[in-house]
Amino acid sequence: MYSTALISFFKLSDTPPGTSDEHLTVVSALKNAKPDGAVIVTTPQEVALTTIRKEVNFCRKMGIKIIGIIENMSGYVCPCCQEVSNLFQYGGAEKLADELSLKFLGRIPVDSNLTLCAEKGSNIFTEHPESPASVALCKIATEIQSTAVR
Repeated sequence: MYSTALISFFKLSDTPPGTSDEHLTVVSALKNAKPDGAVIVTTPQEVALTTIRKEVNFCRKMGIKIIGIIENMSGYVCPCCQEVSNLFQYGGAEKLADELSLKFLGRIPVDSNLTLCAEKGSNIFTEHPESPASVALCKIATEIQSTAVR
């Protein structure tokens, strides 16, 4: 039996917040590549969301489709019991997505398993497939894939 898989490639650019020269450079460099759009990542605090509103306006002015918004650092995963507790404001990105008529893609908690895997260069999806961050990232990837695929 043969199985086929759709393989997608994504270019990730981690830029400083706002609408600085870095953003203009990335948009110019990718113009001919015709990207499917941008995924905007933010923390849930209001100060971060203020900057993200500017980023959304920038994308809209530049004609960049916004695939959705992700809330990063949304809760803390206890390394002993895996329960997620909210250390910061919760739900800010989802409220912003709703306010701006954008898709909310999900939340990624602070998870020591993710940090350890990143430090070791290992894969959280194989090392800790049931961790809250791994589960969240898989759900978000599925959302992005279903939204961005042409």
